[in-house]
Amino acid sequence: MSDTMTLSSDTLTLDDWVLRSRLFVGTGKYPDFETTEKALAASGAEVITVAIRRVEFDAEDHLMNHIDPKKYKILPNTAGCFSAKDAIRVAHISREACGHNKIKLEVLADEKTLLPDPTATLEAAKELIAEGFFIMAYTSDDPVVAKQLEEIGVQVVMPAGAPIGSGQGILNRNNIRIILERAEVPIVVDAGVGVASDVSEAFELGCEAVLLNTAIAGAKDPIRMAVAMKQAAEAGRNCYLAGRIPKKLYANASSPDLDF
Repeated sequence: MSDTMTLSSDTLTLDDWVLRSRLFVGTGKYPDFETTEKALAASGAEVITVAIRRVEFDAEDHLMNHIDPKKYKILPNTAGCFSAKDAIRVAHISREACGHNKIKLEVLADEKTLLPDPTATLEAAKELIAEGFFIMAYTSDDPVVAKQLEEIGVQVVMPAGAPIGSGQGILNRNNIRIILERAEVPIVVDAGVGVASDVSEAFELGCEAVLLNTAIAGAKDPIRMAVAMKQAAEAGRNCYLAGRIPKKLYANASSPDLDF
C-alpha cells in the first residue's frame, strides 16, 4: 500500500539529475521578472528551461539574474533555431553558459507553424551526442521519428502535444500512446498544453514529465495557473501509478451483493 514516503520517493533520474517534480517550466513570455520568479516558485518545478540565445547578457538586468541555480536546474534550449548548424552552435554556447552538457534540442521547420524539422533534428542530435551532450529532443508526435531519435542515442524524447503556444492540449492521444508503448527512454510531452487537465492527461497516459511555458506565462493570473499545473502534475502522476479501473459498457454495482 502506498504511503507518503513511497509517493515522495517517486523520482525521475535524468543523467545526474534526480528530480521529484516532473513538471518542467519555461521562462519566456512573462510580463516581468518578478512574475517570472513567483510563477516558477509556485509551480514547484525543479527544471527550468531557458533560451540562452535570447538572454540579453549585456543588459543591466537579465533573466539569469532571476533564476537561482542553487534552487533550480537550468536546462538550456535551442529555441529559435531553424537549422541543425544553428542548433549545434547554440548548444555549444549553452554548455559554456550553464556549465553542463544537458540541452533541450529544438530545430524548427518555419516561423509560421513552429513545427519541428525532423531531418534537421536528427542531424543535430547525432552530432551533439557524438560530442557528449545529453539530449532532450523536441519533436512531433510521430511515433516513427520518436523511435528514430531514441535509436540514434537521444536520452529523452519530447513529443509535442500540439503546436507551440497553441493551448490545444494533446491532439493525438493514440500517437502519444504508441510512442510510450515503444519507448525505452523517458517521454516528456512538450508544447501545446493549455489547462491543468492537459497536464493530468499526459501523466495519465504514462509520460514521465511535462514541459510547458505559455499556459502559465500567458494566463490572466500566472501565479495561480502555476499552482494549478503543479497540482495537475501530481494528480496525473499519482493516478497513473495507482492504476485506473477498466472501462466497461454496463454498470457494475460498487456495493456488496449481500442483502442484510
